[in-house]
Amino acid sequence: MRKIIYWVHVSLDGHISGPNGEFDWPVFGPELARYSHEENDRVDTFLYGRAVWDLMSSYWPTADENTTEEHARYFAPIWRATPKVVFSKTLTHADWNTRVISDDLETAVKALKSEPGKDMQLTGGAGVAAALAELDLIDEYQVVVHPVVLGGGKQLFPLVPRFTLELVETRVFDGQTVLMRHVRSR
Repeated sequence: MRKIIYWVHVSLDGHISGPNGEFDWPVFGPELARYSHEENDRVDTFLYGRAVWDLMSSYWPTADENTTEEHARYFAPIWRATPKVVFSKTLTHADWNTRVISDDLETAVKALKSEPGKDMQLTGGAGVAAALAELDLIDEYQVVVHPVVLGGGKQLFPLVPRFTLELVETRVFDGQTVLMRHVRSR
């Protein structure tokens, strides 16, 4: 059975975006970039909610054009080639090797997990992550804590009932960010 890995950047005060939706604060140094590249090798499907899809699809299709930024040059072709799933009740069509699922979330995700292939990566977002956490469908949580206090914004897990995780790994990247990797306690 395929796993869902939740990959998310969070501020020190627990927000995934700033008070006005800003996402200009993650510190993405070379060590964190290398780690994220290694993680991409574990997965063959990217999962998104609508808001993160809009952000990703507006940037990654051409992010490697006219840039010397190493991560953008490396990841943009991977992003374009990798199959993607967007969970949305309002989006009807998406480009870039993407299918939109608006049906029953639990049934759709269980079906995705039973398909052959590598694991899947759910990137950022709060709504889909909270819904999947509540359904106990996320297998691994990779939370990268960044050295910034945003003072407000979208919370990592808004209004999610209590659940317990088991810490399986921590890492420091570039002397600035901290990865906390957890699995759901059973």
